[in-house]
Amino acid sequence: MVSSYNLWDFTVWEFVITITILMTGMITANAMIRLIKPLRNLLIPGSVLGGFLLLGVFSAYKSATGSALVDASVLELLTYHGLGLGCTATALKTEKAKERKHTQRDIFNSSLVMTKSPSLYIPTSFPISTYLVQALCGLAVSVGLFFILSNVWPASGMLVPMGFGQGPGQAYNWGHTYEMSWGFANGTSYGLTVASIGFIACSIGGVIYLNVMRLRKSSKVTCKVEDDDCENLTLEEVHGPNDIPMSDSLDKLTVEMALVFMTYAIAFGITYVLSTLCDKSGVELLISTVKPLLWGFNFIFAALAGLITKAIISFFGKRNIIEKQYVNNMFMDRISGLFFDIMIVASIAAINLSAFRQSEFVIPLLVGCTLATVATYFYVDHVTKLLFPDYHEESFLALYGMLTGVVGTGIILLRQIDPKLETPASTNLVFQTLWACLTGFPLLLLMGFVPRSLTWCFIALGIFVVALIAFYGWIRLAAKKVARDR
Repeated sequence: MVSSYNLWDFTVWEFVITITILMTGMITANAMIRLIKPLRNLLIPGSVLGGFLLLGVFSAYKSATGSALVDASVLELLTYHGLGLGCTATALKTEKAKERKHTQRDIFNSSLVMTKSPSLYIPTSFPISTYLVQALCGLAVSVGLFFILSNVWPASGMLVPMGFGQGPGQAYNWGHTYEMSWGFANGTSYGLTVASIGFIACSIGGVIYLNVMRLRKSSKVTCKVEDDDCENLTLEEVHGPNDIPMSDSLDKLTVEMALVFMTYAIAFGITYVLSTLCDKSGVELLISTVKPLLWGFNFIFAALAGLITKAIISFFGKRNIIEKQYVNNMFMDRISGLFFDIMIVASIAAINLSAFRQSEFVIPLLVGCTLATVATYFYVDHVTKLLFPDYHEESFLALYGMLTGVVGTGIILLRQIDPKLETPASTNLVFQTLWACLTGFPLLLLMGFVPRSLTWCFIALGIFVVALIAFYGWIRLAAKKVARDR
């Protein structure tokens, strides 16, 4: 059999070159943040700044040469799989027996998640209700502009909570689905741009909040995040007493990466089987709506696959078939961080700037995102005062950062006043993210129905209003309990 390519063909090197460019962008951004103090004070993650740097480079190159420096489809696929692989690594992390007991109790306790402080009960309705606020802002704007400009796609506002609340991965998933399945022109770039604006909103809002705290002469903002304070790893975290050797027949990192990819393959298998069943059913609703939903929620199936893998390892471990601890939480944190960084930088770099020449793209994007930013800022501030009176500022920065970006941006903001993560704010952030995805799943299903017609847009708006009222009522009840327990 004759090979169809030569080793000097560009296609042989395209993927490696693309990854190299993304890594170079992040390294350059990281150096700029460390060297330029005003830039460092903006609290922009290196992956975000790197994405914007590469977006500028790619745009300039295309303007000068007329061709793209990298294949946009490669960047989009890196965004998609970066989300799935990052969630897989996160889901594979093991829990200590005490933590596992608390987690099981929390699930049973009416979907209320308990923090380290036993008297404080945090409803998962908080992040879900914030998604609803963002969805109302985005969808109300796009539907309203549809009647004014007529060429605005009315369901485009549904991408606002995906980009803000869920991050670049879900923004890409749904933007791409809307573009390919429902004819939303430049839908992929729209979703990625929403996520990028979310990062900007996170930075600006966080800086504004910190400056307000300074004006109030809060002692908390005098804290400085030093490199040594960010993460003090113990020897047990790096290599526990029952861990596999650092270097054996396979390097320890190799084993951890293998577990991540094998688990992600399980997620693919589950999704593929369910998708095939949709195709074989012959039901138009299942094929046109449910099937894209399945592939769009790859991160949920990734988390499910992680739970399956952990159950298998635990099963064989209890029977002494597996004698060593194969999953190391520190390594999984590093792996998930790598994939999330790739997801972020690739998502921003993949934005198609030519779409900004169209009013039907720019106007709903700017209006919807601006309204969502303001609403998210004040809503999170209000609710954190109710639920976390003892550490309100820490909770605001962590949750606002997460609800306009990703968990990592929430941690970045939190560390400006809580550098060693001593308050329960970081723990709350992790718990709420997990259970919000599970309890909010029924609402996310609307993503597949809203683009079907304008009628569905109005139905969704009604559902969002009713759900928000219900969830906010739940929050008020929790706030009363918090007040009683103080």
